[in-house]
Amino acid sequence: MLREALPESIIILGGPEVSYNPVDVLKNNNWCDFIVSGEGEYPFAALCGAIKNNGDFDIPGVCFRKDDKIIVNEPYISEEEPPSPYCEEYFENLHGRIAYLETSRGCPYSCAFCLSGRCGGVRFFDIERAKKEMLLLAKSGTQTVKLVDRTFNANRKRAKELWQFVIDEHGKGIPENVCFHFEIAGDILDEESIKILNSAPKGSIQLEIGMQSFNEKTLAYINRKTDTAKLIENIKKLLAPGNLHIHIDLIAGLPFEDIESFEHSFDIGFNLRSNMLQLGFLKLLHGAQMREDSEKYPCEFSKEPPYEVISTQWTNENDLALLHKVEDALERLYNSGRFIETVDYVLEKTSSSPFEFFRNFGIYAAEHSRPLVSLDDYTEMAFGYLSGLDGIEPSVLKDKMICDRLCSNSSGKLPEVLKVRNPDIKKIRIAIESEEENKRKPGIKRGFALLESEKAAVFADYENKNPVTGKYMLKKIYYESC
Repeated sequence: MLREALPESIIILGGPEVSYNPVDVLKNNNWCDFIVSGEGEYPFAALCGAIKNNGDFDIPGVCFRKDDKIIVNEPYISEEEPPSPYCEEYFENLHGRIAYLETSRGCPYSCAFCLSGRCGGVRFFDIERAKKEMLLLAKSGTQTVKLVDRTFNANRKRAKELWQFVIDEHGKGIPENVCFHFEIAGDILDEESIKILNSAPKGSIQLEIGMQSFNEKTLAYINRKTDTAKLIENIKKLLAPGNLHIHIDLIAGLPFEDIESFEHSFDIGFNLRSNMLQLGFLKLLHGAQMREDSEKYPCEFSKEPPYEVISTQWTNENDLALLHKVEDALERLYNSGRFIETVDYVLEKTSSSPFEFFRNFGIYAAEHSRPLVSLDDYTEMAFGYLSGLDGIEPSVLKDKMICDRLCSNSSGKLPEVLKVRNPDIKKIRIAIESEEENKRKPGIKRGFALLESEKAAVFADYENKNPVTGKYMLKKIYYESC
């Protein structure tokens, strides 16, 4: 469309989608003039200069056509520190959105499904520059600064210094409502690192820990070196104080991971009770070892981006379709934070394992709800299904769902299915709120409801949300009769 509208335009592509297949892209897309393969800072600038000055396009990392031939240069990897991307225009256009920061480039691992290890060895940018840019982004109006370093703690000493810097600057150079997000390898944390992280102000640091699988054979086959016992131990230590938001990842579709093996990995991951358990699906980008070595890693994957795996010799198409239903249930019931007490209650009272519960609910939800369903309709559907399970007392289930809704949804409103009909509700509320410790602050919205299984009321004032869980504090008051 650009070429048709602007015939003399020059179109340059770059990034992981084209860096490792430039011949195919240039051969099949005559509108594409150049490809910048690998790191882009130097090659793109040099290419712009060559275009302006009618110079030579034989630039490191630049692929192009010449006399009906395709000239391919290897993906560019620099040994130098890239220039800072942060300028006045950047901050003017950020508008409070997530700010991204890179303080190192490359990855110490060579996982067969990932491209990060193909970018050369890890090189770390100047640590004082990292601190300066942390402060710049923290003051930009954003609430989350996400570091894109592939394994932030690859250099333990450096990671500890930067984590301590975030802690020391919290409430000073770093506003109290700003959180820093780091991707780390959980099994290589030492005790000093854990001690530092345990001392972080609540909500100031988020950690994303890639597990991928707990199947040792799978991890070895994809070149993922992980001490799973140490990983589990460290995650538990990080979660214990409740000051960090912890996000852990599993990937479906890996070698030697059949549905039974994945169920085992899922249950281990879920039972750690991190704030989020992300169930992702294997995608084979151009350049990934698993895509290039089809003999060692046989599988079928979509030919369209993002090249998601459709089946392997261990998981068939039906298995992966089922895991998508598990993922949907996991996202809506647990990762959303909206039904935590409900899930805890159901798992406690039924004999289901976590995987069995999300599998069964996911299958039911796929048949009885729509992808774009309102929260109230989803709540009603969930209550209808869960109240029919063996061991579940419907009135207690309703109370759990009431508490979940009030502390996670600042509207303070409940769907019809959760409303407890009591003609004295206004009288009870007035009596409770007349007590000094229960008075509502002026201008602060409150969600209030009666419980069904016991003579109690619950309420949440929508202020001071927990920065780790995203929940508002819920208070329960018992009453007799008013």
